[in-house]
Amino acid sequence: MAYQLQEINKRIKSDVKEFLAECDQAYAQRVSLAADKILSNLERSPIVLLSGPSGSGKTTTALKIAEELRRRGVNSHAVAMDNYFKTLDRRTAPRTPEGDIDYESPLCMDMDLLDAHFTTLSAGGEIIIPKFEFARQMRNDAAGIPLQLGKNEIAIFEGIHALNDDIAGRHPEATKLYISARSNVNEGAELRFKGTWMRLTRRTVRDYRFRGTDAAQTIDMWANVRRGEKLYISPFKNRADIVFDSSLPYEVSVMRSFAPPVFKSVPQDNERYEEIMDLMAAFEYFEAIDPALVAGDSLLREFIGGGTYKYH
Repeated sequence: MAYQLQEINKRIKSDVKEFLAECDQAYAQRVSLAADKILSNLERSPIVLLSGPSGSGKTTTALKIAEELRRRGVNSHAVAMDNYFKTLDRRTAPRTPEGDIDYESPLCMDMDLLDAHFTTLSAGGEIIIPKFEFARQMRNDAAGIPLQLGKNEIAIFEGIHALNDDIAGRHPEATKLYISARSNVNEGAELRFKGTWMRLTRRTVRDYRFRGTDAAQTIDMWANVRRGEKLYISPFKNRADIVFDSSLPYEVSVMRSFAPPVFKSVPQDNERYEEIMDLMAAFEYFEAIDPALVAGDSLLREFIGGGTYKYH
């Protein structure tokens, strides 16, 4: 799927608020379809596994699906699988071909604990969701949160490895979802903005604004992130019951206010400097949208801030 630049700019100029509302409504419809699928499978399993690569909007989508299910009278809980990372042991941690710690590897996840928790929840038992402290790179089980599912309650576990063999493979009865921002923006037949650029922009802006990471650091990590996607995430997307696109036609126009100043800090000796310059130049094709017009519950708020959802 590809969006057309001319249509995006035309809609922004004619009625930007209506354009934003229509895009958000289209995404709400995808969320609604996911809720339909989850409910149709509830008798088999109360567990939902939501996967997707970095920058795909997994957290907001999980919260939106839980919200939609609650609107339909089904109590639901969104759980970040990041909390199931193991405490890092540098001696035994998985490594990239370059010898760095491979934070994208599923070996960083406590698959056995996830398996046990899915089994316990499905049987009506109580679990303690652990808390991973990224600043200290360690899991703090003492700070965990209890969770027990009542009848017709649902738990949505979101994370990059949710459809991995060691998770979904052990629980084929769970409802499985896969999301990614995949749509390019074309001008006629000419490619103007890649779908992968959307995810890189989302992550770079979010990391800069909320995680104290500058653009060069994010970009340096991006090669291994993309390598991890190809090795550990994309191969399992065919497990999904529903695959949908999390890109928003208006997001590049909103990101014009955030991304170029962040990307400008990338030094010329960065090996991806030329690509980043191409990315920055691509923003100029888009009419700008005032970020204040973006709805508080928009998926894009996960990356630019100011939203109504709380992210942990």
